[in-house]
Amino acid sequence: MTTFDALLPQTPTDGKPTGRIRQKNEELILSAAAEEFARHGYKGTSMNAIALRAGLPKANLHYYFTNKLGLYVEVMRHILELWDNAFDHLTVEDDPAVALADYIRTKMDFSRKQPQASKIFAMEVISGCECLSAHFNEDYREWFRGRAAVLQGWGDAGKMDPIDPMHLIFLIWSSTQHYADFSDQIRRITGQRRITKDDFERGTETLIRVILKGCGLTPPR
Repeated sequence: MTTFDALLPQTPTDGKPTGRIRQKNEELILSAAAEEFARHGYKGTSMNAIALRAGLPKANLHYYFTNKLGLYVEVMRHILELWDNAFDHLTVEDDPAVALADYIRTKMDFSRKQPQASKIFAMEVISGCECLSAHFNEDYREWFRGRAAVLQGWGDAGKMDPIDPMHLIFLIWSSTQHYADFSDQIRRITGQRRITKDDFERGTETLIRVILKGCGLTPPR
């Protein structure tokens, strides 16, 4: 199996776009790839289909991504980076009610703005997480233990009820990502054509209220 790091986009060499043009094209390709992978899965998606959706010549994709697998992993890495960075800033000194409410809002905002990337990640995990095996390594597990230690510290300090921090994190992840991964189920049950921004706001406030009260916290105004 090719290692995770080897699949990431490489620094451009002679004749390849740089700066803002490169950034714009990469974002365009990643957005098109996320849409295609979410609709058709990894096996059902071709580089040609991604190029057509992006409105770029197929050859241009190879300026940035060596192959389909590299592009697939980069789409997932991108959403994981966003999710993880949003969790990095929590410290034991923080007010847990404010910190957890802000984190839930951030995760819900990701689900609203980048649902396709979340769906791709969910499908990859359900299928065995093979392409992300190198990402979920000991360094990642150490990062996760560090995040859980913050929640544990809040409980030990009496700032919130003592709750298993690992399962609290899993609860937040699953409940917020549900609005992206199972959006079609939500639409069919509610009879709506799409989940609106107001729906996300009501869902966010509900999750904040339920999760924080379950931790013995009062949701911040």
